Amino acid sequence: MKLGILSDTHITNDSSKDEISSLFYQLRKVFKDVDEIVHAGDVCEEFFLKELQSIAATRCVQGNLDNIKELKIFTKFTIGRYNIGVIHILPDNLEEFTKQHGLQILIFGHTHQPLIKGTAFNVLLLNPGSPTKPKAPLERPGFMKPIARPSVITLTIDENDILSTFIINLK
Repeated sequence: MKLGILSDTHITNDSSKDEISSLFYQLRKVFKDVDEIVHAGDVCEEFFLKELQSIAATRCVQGNLDNIKELKIFTKFTIGRYNIGVIHILPDNLEEFTKQHGLQILIFGHTHQPLIKGTAFNVLLLNPGSPTKPKAPLERPGFMKPIARPSVITLTIDENDILSTFIINLK
């Protein structure tokens, strides 16, 4: 199973047609072989969500700026042996939240900064950043100053429950 993961697209009826066309052109290429798309909130408008569904089946949670009322704040699904949760903003007590929902993977958004990180309590955190309004990751001593790049993530879980995940930078 291969997931295409994105968040914080912030596409509205006021967005430029060129921006929308360029984004979909890139998403169709990057997500061409995904089984499902997961959007971690701030999709903003229903027309954008419908367009994503033309690429692959799409599940989406509600972000703090979404205008789509029927979206849930949190959703959970299972692939192989992994329970995967999707939420826009990380909860205050992350460890308690992930244990309460029995999660091994938590996909989130809101920060506009891409992240693939394991926790001390054995949960993989995935944040795809934003393909339209990226923010640079935090600076780290000894490394070059980070650059904000539009991004999405792919997550593959094979028949042996081995997973691989990649941050993909867009143009």
